[in-house]
Parts: sequence; C-alpha cells; structure tokens
Amino acid sequence: MKKQNYSIILKKPLSLQKQFTEVDAIIQQARNKAFTEVNVILVDLYWSVGEYIYKKIKNSEWGDNVVEKLAAHIQKKHPNLRGFTRASLFRMRQFYDVYRTCRKVAPLVRQLSWTHHLIILGRCNSEEQREFYIRTAVREKWSKRQLERQFKNCLFERVVLYPPKVAPPVRQIHPTAEEFFKDSYFVEFLQLPNDHAEKDLHRGLVLKLKDFLIELGRDFCFIGSEYPLQVGDKDFALDLLFFHRGLNCLVALELKVDEFQPEHLGKLEFYLEALDRNIRKAHEGPAIGVLLCASKNKEIVEFALSRSVSPTLVADYKTKLPDKKLLQAKLHEFYELGIARHTTREIGFHPKKRHKK
Repeated sequence: MKKQNYSIILKKPLSLQKQFTEVDAIIQQARNKAFTEVNVILVDLYWSVGEYIYKKIKNSEWGDNVVEKLAAHIQKKHPNLRGFTRASLFRMRQFYDVYRTCRKVAPLVRQLSWTHHLIILGRCNSEEQREFYIRTAVREKWSKRQLERQFKNCLFERVVLYPPKVAPPVRQIHPTAEEFFKDSYFVEFLQLPNDHAEKDLHRGLVLKLKDFLIELGRDFCFIGSEYPLQVGDKDFALDLLFFHRGLNCLVALELKVDEFQPEHLGKLEFYLEALDRNIRKAHEGPAIGVLLCASKNKEIVEFALSRSVSPTLVADYKTKLPDKKLLQAKLHEFYELGIARHTTREIGFHPKKRHKK
C-alpha cells in the first residue's frame, strides 16, 4: 500500500504593519473601556455630591453662601481638581434633584457623560423633554456635537407634533417601524442652494453620508447609491438603499426635489416589489420604502397612503434649521388642548396631557 504524503500548510505570518494595527486596536479598546469607567465614576461622584448639598439645603442646614464656601474649600484642598466651582456645585445639586424621583430615567444617567447632562439640564424645560433626550442619546450614542444639533433642529418638538406619515402595511408588517422614522429630515449640512436639482441632493447625501446616517438613526446601514434593479430585461436604479438592523429589512429611499405627488408612490412601490422578489434574503422582513420630498401636503399624503398596499412612508427634507420659537409655541398649544399623544414605544416616551384650568 502506497504511503500517503501529507504536506503541512503554514499560515503566512502577518506583516509588521498589520501586527502593529492589531496592537493599536487593543490599546483603543482599553482606552474606550477606561473612558467609560471614568465617566461612570465621575457621574456617580457628582450625583453623590449633589445629593449631599441637596439634603443640607433642604434641611435648612446650609444656605447658598455655604455652597460658595465649599467651592473655595475644595479649590484650596484640591488645587488640581477642576469642575467644583460654585456654579458647578449647584449644577450637581440640580442634577440630583431632577432625577432622584424619576425611576424611568435614573438608571440611564450613568450611561451619558457629564457634558451631555449639562447640555440636557441647560436646554430642557420639562421632565418629558429630558427623558426623551436622555433615552434617545443613549440609544443613538450621540456625541456632544450631535446632541447639540438635535436641540437646534428641535427633534423633541417635531417628534411630538409631527409623527411620521406611513401606509397601513407599515404597521401591519413592521409594528415598531414608526419608532425609527421621522416626518422631516434635516440636511442643513449639505448647504444646498434654493434652486438645487435632484442630482445635487443625491450627490450631497452620498458625499455627506456620515452626517446623513446620524440624521437617519444609528441602526441604518448604507448599502448603495443608484442601486441596480433588473426587471423584465430592463435596468432600473434606486436612488439610495439602506438596511435597518432593528427592523431587519431593506429600506429604499427615493428622492424628489419638488412637492409630493400621489403618482410618486407608484415607482417606489415597484422598487419594493423588485427588492422583495430579487434582493431580499430569506431571513429578512419585507422592504420599506421612504419617499423623501422637498415638501408635502398633509392631507394629500394621508389620502395617498391610506390605500397603499406597500409598506411606504412619506417624509420631507429641510435645508434650514426650524424656527424653534414657533415650534415651542405649537407644542405648548398642543399640550394645552390636552391632545398629547404617545410618540414612540421604544424610548418609552409619553408626553403628559395638560388641560386648561
């Protein structure tokens, strides 16, 4: 019997550059872990100091002048310790006071940096608003810059006042889909002129894809631009194609630089059918289509979507930041009329009803 010869295949060693890159990844992972742990310790520290000051003032043991003396004492005792000025100490007291009785939000405060909390405390005027931004910032992992941008584009007011316009099949096929979409998307970062064309919008979104993905939401993953679809020996190109990890489905985005027209939905529905038949994988849910227009009439959109048999929704894009005072006035009126509604199940956000006295 002939003896079988086996050759030993040795793995080709990694280049030094690749090995160094792996070490870089280990260091970065450790740094990220350390940063997270330090942040938790700092927030716990500020919470404890805030609690101490809150109780002393509440029990009339301290006045405001004592807090000022405490700040001077800490500066003298710990000269290299920053962040313990008189104003900062009162912020810590406010931090504890605001969240001490809020059972839904208190467990989340340690997941945000102190800088995030300072922004939220400084800009929010209600418990509902604070809860919304804390939950969404944790979920979306916003940076300080991204959080400030969401305040500028009035995300809270828009979510409460203007829920997304979706066709009935969206709720039937993807019951939680409304939580991940918006009625309006702000693309001020594109700096588009007033008379921009569809190609300008398309090109801008691709070039500024990182910013657009932040505006869409963390679970959106980009697949392709002018994504090719072939039906009946003819070639078609879908403007933008994404995948949503939470919904486990493809998301088709069609762009229009004019006002929404009912006939726009026909082409989008055709693309969804092509995606579901030819592109969608067996373990994925049916694709969702988003028609992104320059503007839309609420009643026309409602009529157009009410009979749609495809999971589609209509949103508009804004090239400039909103009028914050106007939105805040509308929100106040919304609350005063007692018609505040449940806006999104995932973040557990329920605007409270307020009735006129």
